Order: sequence, then structure tokens, then C-alpha cells
Amino acid sequence: MLAPGSWLGCLGGGQLGRMFVHAAQAMGYKVLVLDPDANGPAAQAADDVIVAAYDDMDAIAAFGRRVAAVTTEFENVPAASLEALGAMVPTRPGAAAVRIAQDRRKEKRFFVEHGLPVGPFAVIERAEDLRDAPGQMFPGLLKTATLGYDGKGQQRVTSTTQALLAWMSMKQAPCVLEAMIPFECEISVLVARSATGEVRVWPVQENQHVNGILDLTIVPARLDAAVVDLAQTLARQLVEALDYVGVLCVEIFVTANGLLLNEIAPRPHNSGHYTIEACQTSQFEQQVRALVGAPLGDPSLVQPAVMVNVLGDVWFDALIPMQPAWSEVLALLGSHVHLYGKAEARTARKMGHVTCVAATQDAALATAVEVKRILRIP
Repeated sequence: MLAPGSWLGCLGGGQLGRMFVHAAQAMGYKVLVLDPDANGPAAQAADDVIVAAYDDMDAIAAFGRRVAAVTTEFENVPAASLEALGAMVPTRPGAAAVRIAQDRRKEKRFFVEHGLPVGPFAVIERAEDLRDAPGQMFPGLLKTATLGYDGKGQQRVTSTTQALLAWMSMKQAPCVLEAMIPFECEISVLVARSATGEVRVWPVQENQHVNGILDLTIVPARLDAAVVDLAQTLARQLVEALDYVGVLCVEIFVTANGLLLNEIAPRPHNSGHYTIEACQTSQFEQQVRALVGAPLGDPSLVQPAVMVNVLGDVWFDALIPMQPAWSEVLALLGSHVHLYGKAEARTARKMGHVTCVAATQDAALATAVEVKRILRIP
């Protein structure tokens, strides 16, 4: 185990990095962030920052020489940079797992190869791939193979012709065509694995989205115990198959015919922010533990929670800038406000979250509804 006082490296300067920094510092570690933005959320909190592009290999080498271990807060860090760092210091997660998560083609094929349930899909690399796609793929979602998130880089298509036009608008980039899944709800499972193979799984999270962006996370998920057990089992199987070290989130569709994996995020996840207040060990503390070689913590739920995602929209009223009513939110019993320190509020930009905890799930939900009313979140 790395001794407290050691320097840890975080590739990425967003809000996930910021919360990792807070957790690491609480455990006595120092954190060096590498990010192109000198004033990003993680850079504001870090002990030091290297301002550089993620593919600046000279900066990557300098970064690696200053730290004892490296993690990442988003999956689009170039795999070559992770590989270079992995040759210098422990890098968790490693490049191999991140490379799979970066590319939907590799991700879907990995699910199939390891017997993990996934909905119908087709890899699209040529126009012929779309023309040959079977009718069951429509209606579907055409998604770019890389770089898409929060509903970006995807279009809904109902026919081969429409799919071809959408693919052309995406500049014929490699894509995955996914059949629309008639799901009952969307869930996610956070799971952590250590370098020695120890695995810990958090409670299953029930997620509600608006316009492709997370709106609410409800924990525990309102599902039968058998469904919860299966979702957690699939998460364990996934990290074992990946030989993964660190914290990972898997998004899953609950359908009438069973569970289907949607995608993975090789990092802490937006839907897991509630763990800071509601679990024995937060996803960020667990990320630190896995990185430094400490025993993994207990992820069990202490109290029910509902997390409200706060987007930049709440800073505006009919396009007129305004300050949200934070004092009213903070006056609610069991509400915990987290703001990410982003300089500019923009529509659909993740600016913070509010976690509502209570003795019962109904009470936590009621507080979350009141938070949304105060902040004018539809």
C-alpha cells in the first residue's frame, strides 16, 4: 500500500476528478492533476496541476515521474498515454480496459464474447453494413463508436434510408447501430476491484434520464431482489473478465425478458455521486483505495438516497442569468449540495448535484421533488 503523503496522479480535470481529489486528500494523499484547463474543477482542488493536452507525451512523461500511481476521471484519455504511464507507475484502470470502453464496437463485442447479455446491434463501418442491417434493428439508435456521451453523437433512425443519411451527417465515422430496447427502467451498478482480485459492489441504482442526460438516481432501485442480485452478479463477471482494477459503472436495461447491458464507464459515475453521503464507502474513496493498494471499503447503503442532477439551465430564467435559490435547498432536511466550480453555466452542462437522504425512500424522494421545484428543474 502506498503510504499517505504519496503523490497520486489524476488524468482529467472535471468534476469526477475534483471529487477524487477531495477523497484522496481526506486520506492523506497529495494529488497532481493533468488537464488542459488550469482552472477546471479538479485543478481548483488539486495540490498541483500540469496544464497540458492528454496526448502531449512529454507532459505525460513528466507527469508520470512525479507520482506514485495514476488514475483517470474520464474514458477518453488516449490509450497511448495510459500505456506510457503504465510502463512507469501503477495505472488503474489500465489502458486495455479503457480501450474497450472507449469504442462501442469493442465494448459490444466484448459483451458477446464473454456471455454477457446485450441487445441486438450492428457494427457500421461501410454503407453496406447499414444496407445489410436486418429489419429488427429499426427503429434504432445510430451512435458514433467513440467520443459520444449524454446523448451526443447519436441519432434515432427508423429505416435504412434514414440511417444512411444520419451516417453521412456523422461524416461516415465508425458507428454502432443499436435496436431500440423496450425497457421497463434503466439501472446502473458500481463495482470496484483491487489489484489482488477483491471485488465490492454497491447497491443497484435506478436512473431516470431527460434528453439523454441523467436527471434522478434513486437508491436502492425499486426492483425485485432477484433482479438486483443478477445485476450485481453481471457487474462482478464484467470486472473479472476485464481483469479490471479500479471503480467501474455498468449501465443496464431492465426488460420484460431480462437484463441487457448497455455500456460501461471505466471510472466513477454520475449516478454514483449519492455514495458520498449514503454509503459506508463512497465511489471516490474506493477509487483511492484501489489505486494505492489499500483494502477495499464496505460499499453498503447507510440510508436511502435520491440524487438530483443540476444542469446549467437552472442558472437562467427565460434566458436571463440568475442565481439559483441555494439557501432554500440547503434548508431542506437531508439535502446535500455539491457544486463543481465550473466558471460558466450553460444549457445541459453538468454544474452540480444535490443528494437527498432520509430514513425512508419515500421521504428521500419527497425531498428530491422539492429540490427540483425550488430549482425549477422540470
